[in-house]
Amino acid sequence: MEPRLLLVHSPLVGSDTWEPVASSLADNGHAVIVPDLVGTLTAGPPYHRRQARLIADSARSRPVVLIGHSGAGPLVATAAATLGEGARGYVFVDAGLPTPGRSWMETVPEDLAAQLLSMADPQGWLPPWSQWWGEEELAALLPDAELRRHFVAGCPRLPLAMFEETHPPAPEWPTASGGYLQLSEAYEADAARASELGWPVIRQQSHHLALLTEPDVVAAEILRLIGRLPLIPDD
Repeated sequence: MEPRLLLVHSPLVGSDTWEPVASSLADNGHAVIVPDLVGTLTAGPPYHRRQARLIADSARSRPVVLIGHSGAGPLVATAAATLGEGARGYVFVDAGLPTPGRSWMETVPEDLAAQLLSMADPQGWLPPWSQWWGEEELAALLPDAELRRHFVAGCPRLPLAMFEETHPPAPEWPTASGGYLQLSEAYEADAARASELGWPVIRQQSHHLALLTEPDVVAAEILRLIGRLPLIPDD
């Protein structure tokens, strides 16, 4: 039996980001799991450990391929440590690779970190990710107004403390083979690092939210990467 495909959304957006790709994968006969991390944002710290536990628990003790988009990438190492041999492989989709022992703030350009600090309200909350950029930029990514409204509605307010929190150590990372699907130029450095690890890399000329606008293409490329991983099937 093939491992299930565990699609992990960035904590900065909603789980619906994966919905079109999940439907495409399911239509092609694949078992898909899409955990929802939004509830972890209001529970307080430790954010990353709680999110990783939710991801691991959603596997229900079954072997999985962990597939993370964007800000979900750094969570994969902690979730994989919890899953142990249950983590049969990884696919990063326009995602940051895990940075155990470092916070998000330590891995981004100083101007972006300063931008976040300036946006926080007195209670330490940031506006939804969809409001970080201009309306024109979001519309360029998601031209369909109804699709854009649906995406914006699923983006939660974000605790600044989550970005300042250090990711748990993961001394054995990576514990399985991985692959990388690059959708936008912003993730060239991560794709290059994946290539240095000896992982297969696919560079698809698209944009960061192609999961919503080109789900069949993204699903097909994910399956192509998985097909190149030396997965051990479930007995």
